[in-house]
Amino acid sequence: MERLAARLEDLEVLLEMGREEEDEETIAEAWEGAETLEQEVRRSELSRLLSGPHDKNNAIVTIHAGAGGTEAQDWADMLLRMYLRWCEGRGFSITMLDQMPGEEAGIKGATFLVKGPYAYGYLKAEAGVHRLVRISPFDASGRRHTSFASVFVVPEIDDTIDIEINDKDIRVDTYRASGAGGQHVNKTSSAVRITHLPTGIVVQCQNERSQHKNRAIAMKILKARLYQRELARREEEKQKLHSDKKEIAFGSQIRSYILQPYQLVKDHRTGVETGNVKEVLDGSIDPFIEAYLRTSAGVDGGARPS
Repeated sequence: MERLAARLEDLEVLLEMGREEEDEETIAEAWEGAETLEQEVRRSELSRLLSGPHDKNNAIVTIHAGAGGTEAQDWADMLLRMYLRWCEGRGFSITMLDQMPGEEAGIKGATFLVKGPYAYGYLKAEAGVHRLVRISPFDASGRRHTSFASVFVVPEIDDTIDIEINDKDIRVDTYRASGAGGQHVNKTSSAVRITHLPTGIVVQCQNERSQHKNRAIAMKILKARLYQRELARREEEKQKLHSDKKEIAFGSQIRSYILQPYQLVKDHRTGVETGNVKEVLDGSIDPFIEAYLRTSAGVDGGARPS
């Protein structure tokens, strides 16, 4: 922060010099430097907010289409594209672990691994229900539809984390993969679905050709889900001790994307909104993530609308 403070003093001197000499070029240079400095300060502040025990970890993201058939499945596919574009912009790598195509369009669900510094710290802001309002491209009458999709985010847990899973507590099913992969996936039951009986948590993986590898990945996802569930349970207990704090339950609607009758994306947790829906769906979700992190940490001054 000392470096940033010194840089600010230098810019103030440069700006004053430009004004005294009525040098428009110097003034413009000072303002440009100030904008760059502001971005550096915000990044520095944001890095301090990413201090959770697993914020540095990779993230496992799961998207599920809500009720509504093709409409919801198309919306889930739009969300998947939005996150893939966001990851691409940050230089994060993506490994698709499971993807179930919709019956007519879109996807019923998808799970993917995001590898990159603080991937979980950023993407945990996206967990919840996302709502879309638009004129349906699948409705010949041109009526407005509301669709929902849920996003679940857990950190990729290191193997050193002690999460015990008893064999008697799980049911393992194998099936033929339905995604891309050539003739192989159609001939062998390499895909794996694991159900954790005590909690009802279901995870699956069909990305690898080997059933053994798919099982190992599915177990890793289950381990992460169980660990996250335990963290949520502890957080719920802590919230009960602070009745003055508003309870935020998983599954609550966090953001609306409205394409008709007007253009608006609004985050219901922070109030941050923008009319540039296309830009958001192309992956520009940083203002929403930043505002969520600031709000969660109790820091004033959320992200500005894009």
